[in-house]
Amino acid sequence: MHEPNGPSRRDVLSAFGAVSILGTSPLAFGINKENTMETIIAPKLVDVPQAIPEKVYTSERVGISRKTHDEHLKLWQGYANKTNEIRKALAEMEVDPAKANQIYSMMRALKVDYTFAYEGFINHNVYFETLGGNGGQATGKVADLIVAAYGSFEKWATDMKATGIAGRGWVYLAYDHDEKRVFNYIGDAQNTFPVWNHTLLLAMDVYEHAYYLDFQTARAKYIDAYMQCIDWNAVNKRIPG
Repeated sequence: MHEPNGPSRRDVLSAFGAVSILGTSPLAFGINKENTMETIIAPKLVDVPQAIPEKVYTSERVGISRKTHDEHLKLWQGYANKTNEIRKALAEMEVDPAKANQIYSMMRALKVDYTFAYEGFINHNVYFETLGGNGGQATGKVADLIVAAYGSFEKWATDMKATGIAGRGWVYLAYDHDEKRVFNYIGDAQNTFPVWNHTLLLAMDVYEHAYYLDFQTARAKYIDAYMQCIDWNAVNKRIPG
């Protein structure tokens, strides 16, 4: 027996059987309120980082310790895990505009916190990708972009340091696709002050966890050390072709 307006057990099993032939899990399908079969798209998950790139540890020569990076990895992993957790929650929740609300609702909470988790993951990807070099004067195409925008590398470095001291969490060197120029931006948190149509070239973490073990509250000294271990080759690979 089955509900007069619903699919029979045979119908459901047949649908599952057909899916199995295609090599897809039966869990990719569900029955909505109208009792019709619909596809449920499984969320795409990010890869949780398992280790700090080995080249990053060369920063020990300028005072950013292995211990700092190893502790930092736990936060990087946390952003990745929370990104995946929120993606799963969004995929599984009932999407009902009548239940959405700008003061508080599950849709608002998940969508807002998703930007914090995912952007935190992305920023740390770039942070560790572009560390572990010889620092100093920029090389390659990024050097030309910096000089074109700031007049000299020294003026850019001074602006980068001042921006890092003025920011509360992140500083970005980003490429503006409209103006074909670079600029140093502040991000008080990883999801504040977004600027559209840019490519992130450098992401300098200035939250205390990035330097307190080594420099305590001396953020300026940390920034000086960071500037000495930028991997300019990695930065140049991020510039749009």
